[in-house]
Amino acid sequence: MSTTTTVPSRTSTDHRRRTAEDPAPQTESEALASVESGEPIALPTSRGIVRGLFATFARPRPLAREAARLGRDTVRILRGTDEIAPSPKDKRFADPAWSQNPAYRRLAQYYLALSDSLTRLVDDYETGGPDWREVEQARFVLNAYISAMAPTNTLLGNPAALKRAFDTGGRSVVRGLRHMLHDIRHNGGLPTQVDRSAFTVGKDLGVSPGAVVHRDEVIEVIQYTPSTARVRQRPLVIVPPPIGRFYFLDLAPGRSFVEYAVSRGLQVFMVSWRNPTKEQADWNLDTYAGGVLTAVDVAREVTGSPDATTIGFCAGGQIMTTALNHLAATGDDRVSAAGYAVTLLDFSSRAPLGAFSAPRLLDVARRNSRRGGVITARQMGSMFTWMRPDDLIFNYLVSEWLMGEDPPAFDILAWNADGTNLPARLHEQFLEIFGKNALVRPGALRVLGTPVHLSRITLPTFVTGGVTDHITPWDGCYRTTQLLSGPTTFVLSHSGHIQSLVNPPGNPKASYWTGGEPGPDPHAWRASAEQHTGSWWEPWAEWMLERSGDEVPAPTASGSSAHPPLEPAPGSYVRDRRPGAG
Repeated sequence: MSTTTTVPSRTSTDHRRRTAEDPAPQTESEALASVESGEPIALPTSRGIVRGLFATFARPRPLAREAARLGRDTVRILRGTDEIAPSPKDKRFADPAWSQNPAYRRLAQYYLALSDSLTRLVDDYETGGPDWREVEQARFVLNAYISAMAPTNTLLGNPAALKRAFDTGGRSVVRGLRHMLHDIRHNGGLPTQVDRSAFTVGKDLGVSPGAVVHRDEVIEVIQYTPSTARVRQRPLVIVPPPIGRFYFLDLAPGRSFVEYAVSRGLQVFMVSWRNPTKEQADWNLDTYAGGVLTAVDVAREVTGSPDATTIGFCAGGQIMTTALNHLAATGDDRVSAAGYAVTLLDFSSRAPLGAFSAPRLLDVARRNSRRGGVITARQMGSMFTWMRPDDLIFNYLVSEWLMGEDPPAFDILAWNADGTNLPARLHEQFLEIFGKNALVRPGALRVLGTPVHLSRITLPTFVTGGVTDHITPWDGCYRTTQLLSGPTTFVLSHSGHIQSLVNPPGNPKASYWTGGEPGPDPHAWRASAEQHTGSWWEPWAEWMLERSGDEVPAPTASGSSAHPPLEPAPGSYVRDRRPGAG
């Protein structure tokens, strides 16, 4: 057999990878899939890495078995008789050289064989019965290592990059070196994900018309201008996560959750969190839950409604829950219904995040945030970056450092790079929620002077999850339906964490599942659920409209005498770029 002939292949079992040869995300869905989460958790440490590696490789039989298997694969690869080939979905090896050039084909085959062996070692470690968090730590470390050792991450090991260098007379190499030096100096040594200069908040992003009608040291409250002649009387208060800025819910027209909610006749108010510095290190759940209640009171006063509805996104849903718990405990009914979007309240379910829930990791994270007064967006983002190294690191390394291309311009990636800080005290409490599952243990937390008992919350809720969400797994989000005591509706989106949030109707590829009353088993619910084309925004809006009161004429002006307009939306806090403020 000729060494340049493609042989029938046994496809590599590693399906984690999306790209590196065709580097930066080229479509809106790919950009969304590569966005990080805003969950406030711990960062890995070198001691945790060593422990994870030792646990995986300290099992003699699996190690010997995989060494022997890799040896046999290597012999066949060198002979040119091995049939292993990249997955068709692995765009790193899309260049014809990987199948037609004998040297490159053997290089790819050896890399894939080694990757598969390492992956099987982790899988075998899992069958040995350790705590699943230890398995996720080992998987995290080896996934990062497997991604980093890909031959496509080097100039000589990337035939497409070599061809680009030849075609440009070396100019691509010079541009790539320039990008690399810039990123070493200004981006923590990681390749830049996006050209942020292409977007301006208030001009390209966060452009729904409205006005800031309240400002204090913690929040601004934005009232959005109605786009319908009549609106529902009861206002909606949106609670975004305190990590990152709220305008991922108000991207360009046609892709804005705010715009959609307003178009359905809802009176929409947005919480815009201030970006804290070390001077606000003592801000805690009391501070943020109090901000939610303030926003509810502002919305009620401006609209003249006795009560309001809310929806919390990601960690914003956790904060909203502590506020709802306080209202339930004190017999206060100023919130009549609430929504949850990709929010975890119960952290006992298995998830990749478990790799960072070891007590020692959490202690390190606490000390770091205490020392600086805040935990910065870069500190939080680096962990999520290494959770998806192919998507968030090495595809950009290839495109920018090896191919010499400029960073892409995507609005959602621009938002993702526009980070904010988290106060040290709030971060500590989030770590307690994450590490000790404190929200679901009755009385483990006190917020606004009230012990948290989730079962006390009896108002109607609408809960969503994303079926491919690797940050807040959908079955974990589903658990909220069992933790609260009121009537609940669950809707499952087809996509991942941020994809399920930036999910306007009209996409023929989007879908969601609806079913009956949620029971204890999420998978039983899904098995009987019905799939629909479209976005979960649509059933959510119908659900919310039913709970938003009667139609009334839309207001002709923003604010009220007690809360006059202070400045146009999106306000000042979302644009805060003070030194040390993110």
